Amino acid sequence: MEKSKKLGARLTFNLILFGLMGQIAWAVENQFFNTFLFNDVGGTPKDISHMVAWSAVAAVLTTLIMGTLSDKVNKRKLFICGGYIFWGFTVIAFAFITRENIASLLGIDDKERIRIMTVNAVIIMDCLMTFMGSTGNDAAFNAWVTDITCDENRATTESILSLVGVFAMVAVTVAFPMCAEGFGYPVCFEALGGLVILCGIIGLFTVKDSLSGEKKESNFFGDLIYGFRPSVVKDNKPLYLALASVGVYNIAVQCFFPYIFIYLQHHLGFDFNKIGEALTPATIGIAVVAVIVVVVGLILIGKLIDKFGKALFVFPTIIIFVAGLTFAFFAKSLGIFALAAIPVLVGYGLLMIILNAAVRDFTPEDKVGQFQGIRMIFQVLLPMVIGPAIGNFVIERFADGTYTNDYGEIVNVPVPAIFLASAIVSVVILIPVIALRKTWQAKAEELKQENK
Repeated sequence: MEKSKKLGARLTFNLILFGLMGQIAWAVENQFFNTFLFNDVGGTPKDISHMVAWSAVAAVLTTLIMGTLSDKVNKRKLFICGGYIFWGFTVIAFAFITRENIASLLGIDDKERIRIMTVNAVIIMDCLMTFMGSTGNDAAFNAWVTDITCDENRATTESILSLVGVFAMVAVTVAFPMCAEGFGYPVCFEALGGLVILCGIIGLFTVKDSLSGEKKESNFFGDLIYGFRPSVVKDNKPLYLALASVGVYNIAVQCFFPYIFIYLQHHLGFDFNKIGEALTPATIGIAVVAVIVVVVGLILIGKLIDKFGKALFVFPTIIIFVAGLTFAFFAKSLGIFALAAIPVLVGYGLLMIILNAAVRDFTPEDKVGQFQGIRMIFQVLLPMVIGPAIGNFVIERFADGTYTNDYGEIVNVPVPAIFLASAIVSVVILIPVIALRKTWQAKAEELKQENK
C-alpha cells in the first residue's frame, strides 16, 4: 500500500473500528477482569498481579512470533481479521467460568481448592484470550498502522488511536459496571465477544492489506531473534531509546492502573452502580461538550506535534503527568480526585501519542512485524510485570484498610501511595527522552526542509 501524508476516509474508518474495539476489549481485560477475579471469583491483589504478569508474557511471546510470521507470510489482513474473530470467541468463554462450573467440572468440593482452581482457570483463559487479541491487535493491526503511515502523520494517527482509547475507557467505565450489575458478568462477556467477532468480519471487507502477499524467503528463527542482536540495537539506537521511554511510562501507569477501580470503589467509596442515576440531561450535555473539546484538542495537538516535532511537547507533558499523579496521592475525596484525574489523563494521553509515534518513526520499514514483539516487551511485558508488582508491594506495605469480598475473605484495599510510586517512576522517563532530544530535533528540521 502506498503511503500518503493524508489520512483518507477508509483508513480513518479502520483505525477507529479496530482501534476502538481492540481498546474496549483490552480495557475490559485490564480493569474488569481484575474486578471479576477480585469480587466474583474471590481473588486477591496478589492474584491480580499474577494474572497481569502472565497475560503480559503471553502478549509478548504472541506478538513476537505472530508479528514475525506476518512479515514472513507478507500479509497483515489475515492476522488482523482472523485474530479479532477468534479473540471474540475467547472473550465469550469467560461467561462460563464460575466457582460452581469449575467445581462440577473437576469434581471437587473443598471451598479453598475451588477458589484456587477458579482463579487459575481465569488466569489460563486470560492468557489464551491474550494470544488471540495480541495476534489481531498487537502484532498485526499495530504493524499495519506503521506500514500505512509516515513521519508527517504519525502523531495525528496516534491522536486518533489515543482518542478511541479514551472513548473505550469511558464506555467501559460507564457501561460495563451497569451491564454487570443489571445482567451479570456472563452477559457482558458474551456481548463484548460478539462485538469483537463482528469487527473482525467487517474488516474482511474494509481492510486493504499493506503488504504484497508474496512469501519472504528468510530464516524464521533468525527473524524471530533479529531485534535482540546487539548489532541491531546499536544500529537502531533511537528506536531502543524510544522503546525505553515507552517502557518506563507504562511501568508508571501499571503501578496504579490495575487497581484503580478497586481503589475508587473501596477506598474513595465510589458506587459504580449509581452511574446510571447520575446520567441526567444536564450531565449528558456537559459530557457531550467535554467529548467534543477532547476530540478537537487531541486532533489539533497531534497535528501540532507532527508539524513542530515531539521534542517541543514531551517535557511539559511529563511535568503535567507527574504533577497530576502527585495531586492524586494527596486527594482525600472523590471531588478532589476527579480534579487530579484531569492532568493525569492529559499527560497520559499526550505521552501515549508522542512516545508511540516515536517508536513508529524509528522502526525499520522492512521489519515492522519483527519489531512488534520487541515493542511489546517494553510496552507490555516489563510494565505489566514490574508495575503491578510495585503497586502490590506498596499496597501491602502501606495498607490501611481491608475489604471483605463476596466470599467472606478479607483482602487489602489499594492505597493512595500507588499514585506517588507512579509519579516517582515517571520522572525516570526523562533519562531516555533527554538522550532522544537531538535526534527528534534533527528529524523535525528534516521534515521542515522537505515541506518548504
